[in-house]
Amino acid sequence: MRLHIEVRGIVQGVGFRPFIFRLAKKYHLSGWVQNTSGNVAIEVEGWEENLSQFLLALSKEVPPAARIQHIATTNLPAKGDHDFRIQDSLSESGKYQPVSPDIATCPECFRECFTPGNRRYLYPFTNCTNCGPRFTIIKDIPYDRPLTTMHRFIMCPDCLTEYGDPLDRRFHAQPNACPQCGPSLQLMDSAGAPVPCQDIVHKAAELLGKGNILAIKGLGGFQLAGDATDWKAVVRLRNRKRRRGKPFALMMASPEEIEKHCWVSPEEAELLLSPQAPIVLLKWRQSISNIAPQVAERYKYLGVMLPYTPLHHILLRYAGRPLVMTSGNLSEEPICKDNDEALRRLNGIADYFLLHNRDIYARYDDSVYLVENDIPRAIRRARGYAPSPVTLPFQARQTLACGAEEKNTFCLAKDNYAFLSQHIGDMDNEETLDHFENTIELYKRLFRFQPDIIACDLHPEYLSTKYA
Repeated sequence: MRLHIEVRGIVQGVGFRPFIFRLAKKYHLSGWVQNTSGNVAIEVEGWEENLSQFLLALSKEVPPAARIQHIATTNLPAKGDHDFRIQDSLSESGKYQPVSPDIATCPECFRECFTPGNRRYLYPFTNCTNCGPRFTIIKDIPYDRPLTTMHRFIMCPDCLTEYGDPLDRRFHAQPNACPQCGPSLQLMDSAGAPVPCQDIVHKAAELLGKGNILAIKGLGGFQLAGDATDWKAVVRLRNRKRRRGKPFALMMASPEEIEKHCWVSPEEAELLLSPQAPIVLLKWRQSISNIAPQVAERYKYLGVMLPYTPLHHILLRYAGRPLVMTSGNLSEEPICKDNDEALRRLNGIADYFLLHNRDIYARYDDSVYLVENDIPRAIRRARGYAPSPVTLPFQARQTLACGAEEKNTFCLAKDNYAFLSQHIGDMDNEETLDHFENTIELYKRLFRFQPDIIACDLHPEYLSTKYA
C-alpha cells in the first residue's frame, strides 16, 4: 500500500528530510520526501506493518529542533517504486510554514571543533542539521541554500559528499561548510586596517586580555566584548556605549565556570544548556566572584549565557576568563549586522573588530530568561525562540499587531499561528523604525502574510502607531 503524508510545523532547516530518508530505508519503504512552501510532503510505499512502524517513528523520533504540529495521511494506489529519494523543493504561491530559529552548537559539532586532526578543528563556522544559523540567514522559503546568505559559498568535494550521504548528520545541511569552502574571519583595528596575525581568534583573545573592547560579528548581529574581570575595561565599555546603569550580559565558557560566580538551580542549568542557550538571570555569588562590580552595580543577579557558536566557544577557551558580551550598538539603537555598518557605527566604541563574510539577513538579539518558581519566563524573546509561533486554539484572520513604543515586538496572526517577532527595541529613533519595518516585511514574505486587520496603541505619537 502507499500513503501520501503532509507534515506541518517547524520541519525545514532541522534535518527533517534526512530523518525521513533514513526512516524509509530502515522500514524498507520506497517513495519520496519533498520540502514545499507549506509543509513537508512524503509518499511512502510498502507493507502495511512497515508503514505503521514508519508513522509511529515519524511522530516519536523527530530531530531535536523539529516541532511537528500536524500530520495528515491519505491512502493512494501503489506505484511500484523501488527506491526512496529526496525530491527538489517546490515553491508554492501563497503557502508557508514556520521557520526554525537559530540553534546553539550541538555536542557533536563541539567535539569536532576541538578534536585535533579533524578537518573542522577550530573552525568557527562548524554546523550540521542539528545546529547553527537558520532564521538569520533565510531570505525566503522553502529553506534551501540558494535562498540563504550561504548561496555564495560553493561546497567543496568533501562537504558535498557529506551533504549527499544519508547516513551523515550533514545530509542536506544547507549551511554546511568547512575551512576549504566556507566563511572566514578577519581581524581589523578601529581604522579598518587588517591586524597581522597567524591565529585570528587567539589574537582577538589576547587583545581582550589587554583590556581592549572587541566588536564580534555573531549569529544575528554584532556584540561588544570585554574582560569581565577588568573593571577598567568594563567602565570604558560602559562610557563608550553610553550605558550608564544597566547591567551587562556575560558569556562564560562552561557550566562549571558559571558556578564559580553564580548559584545555579537544575532548571536554570537546563535552560543554559538548551538548544536556545539564552541569557539566564542568576543569583550572583559576589563574595567569591572576581567579576568586576561595574558589570552589574547595585544588582544581586548576573545575566549569563554559554557560548552558542563555535566562534564563541573558541574565543572563550582562548580568553580563559568570563567576557562581557553585550549588544553591538549605542544604547537603545538596533544592533549592527553588516561589516561596513559596524565599522562605521561602532567606531569609537570598539578598539578592534572580529569580522566574517557570512552575511546576516535578520537582526537577532540574545534572548533573556528568568526562572521563577521553577518555571522559565521570557524577559526578552529573540535568538533561539523567534520566529517560532504560538499555536492558537482558533483560526485567526490575518492580523498585524504593531506593538508598543518601548521594548517593541510585533505579532502576525494567521490561521492558527501567532508569529511573535524577535525583540526590536525602543521605537524612538529612525534606525529602530527601519529595523521594525524591514522585519515586518521579512515576516510578511516568509509567512505569506497580508493583514486584514492592523492593531496599534492609541498614543498618536508612537512610531509604531504612525506606521499602522
